[in-house]
Amino acid sequence: MATESLSAPDLLNAYTGQVRVRVCGLLVHHDTLLLTAHRGLLPGEAPFWSPPGGGWQFGETIQECLRREFREETGLDVTVGRFLHLHEYKADDLQAIELFFEVTPDDPAAVPRLGSDPEHAAGEQLLTQVAFVAPRELVVLPAAQVHPMLRQIISPDDVFIPQIRFQR
Repeated sequence: MATESLSAPDLLNAYTGQVRVRVCGLLVHHDTLLLTAHRGLLPGEAPFWSPPGGGWQFGETIQECLRREFREETGLDVTVGRFLHLHEYKADDLQAIELFFEVTPDDPAAVPRLGSDPEHAAGEQLLTQVAFVAPRELVVLPAAQVHPMLRQIISPDDVFIPQIRFQR
C-alpha cells in the first residue's frame, strides 16, 4: 500500500485557527547556530530555517517542552539556559508567540541528527534537515527562508542580545 505525502498547505492544518505558544532553543557551536529546515511554510520547495523548537503542551513546564522538542528534532539532550527573545507571529491562518532560550548540549561530543515531529506521519514530516549554519550563510538566503529572529545577525554572539519582536 503506497503512502501519499500531503501537500504543503495541508501539512499546516494542525496549527491553523489557534494561538500557539512555541518554545525554541538557540545552540551556538564553533561560530555556528544549530538550525532546522522545514518544508511547507513557503511556496515551492524552499526551506524555512529556524532554531529547533515547538509547541508547549498542557502539563509541561517551558523547560520540559524545550528539552522534549530539542530531543525530537535533533536527537540532542540539552540544558535550558536564560530567556533571550520573544517573537510574535501573525498570518491569516497562523498565530504564535515564540519564546527563545539559550541551550547547551548535555554531551558536548553528541552529534545532532534529523529527528521528526510525532504529530505528523512519516510522509507528512515538516523537518527536512538539521545543520550547524554560520550567520554568513543565512544572510545570502532570501529573507523569507530565515526566521525573523535570525535575519539581522552578523555573529553567533548576536543571538545573545535580547529582543522582543512584534508582528507589524
